[in-house]
Amino acid sequence: MTVAEELHFGRAAERLVIGQPAVSQQIRRLERELKTELFDRSPRLVRLTAAGQAFLPAARAVLAAEDAARAVAAELAGGSAGVFRLGTITGLGERLDRVLEAFEGHAPGVRVELVGLPVRERLAQLADGRLDAAFVRGADPVAGASAAQGGGSELRRRVVWEDELMAAIPARHPLADRPAVGLAELAVLPLRLTERRNHPSLVDLVLGRCRQAGFEPVPGPAYSSLQDTLAAIGSGTPMWTVVYAGNARRMTLPRVAFVPFAAPGLRLPVELVVRGGASSSLLTLLHDAVTDTHSAV
Repeated sequence: MTVAEELHFGRAAERLVIGQPAVSQQIRRLERELKTELFDRSPRLVRLTAAGQAFLPAARAVLAAEDAARAVAAELAGGSAGVFRLGTITGLGERLDRVLEAFEGHAPGVRVELVGLPVRERLAQLADGRLDAAFVRGADPVAGASAAQGGGSELRRRVVWEDELMAAIPARHPLADRPAVGLAELAVLPLRLTERRNHPSLVDLVLGRCRQAGFEPVPGPAYSSLQDTLAAIGSGTPMWTVVYAGNARRMTLPRVAFVPFAAPGLRLPVELVVRGGASSSLLTLLHDAVTDTHSAV
């Protein structure tokens, strides 16, 4: 890289603080290893060959990867990267398992501490540095803005995937055996849903899509928890709610049926959120792990 930047063996040797013959020998050794010439040489001119021009970006990438690996090692040695605190959300299911597995592959030896908090508190702890990164489901600009203002740090968001929602209905209901259910088919059943302040993006999505389907949902009993709601549905009481597909695949509830919504379905975006000024190499590795996981789905 130094010879390519200087296009002069003497100046490259001066920058590297080694003798010019050593620079020439190392370049020759590299060319023999690659079985191609990287430089055209003449007494007055040194320039990259076509092969050298093609090889230079790859050489830079190799050195950048080495620098990143050394930065992680330095953080580990200094104790600053022993624990990575990640704010998480319910319903990630197998996706979270794959993210953690990929992250471990990128940063072995780093312990990931999962922190489950309401979205506003999650973003507040991220803004003031108590969390290193956080997952947030659905766009919630009010929560993000208040957290950023309280912590004095702008939060950067990136959508990493979308989570599918499924309808949870009594297993003995006629719709339970359907491969997919339309929202309008649920219009006669009471909807049991969490309060909007707990998850505004979820509530707005479900109610908005019901109205698009031509009906205002019949409100069901007050929502206390997903577990209680599913128990009530399992008792046979005619009602429905929504469950993340990642959760549904892990549940074994014989009295409850989880049915996909008919196309286009219901989905909420999942965002990975970090502080605007954060520049840890572990954040880069987490981005890589999430990207690897998304590519594999």
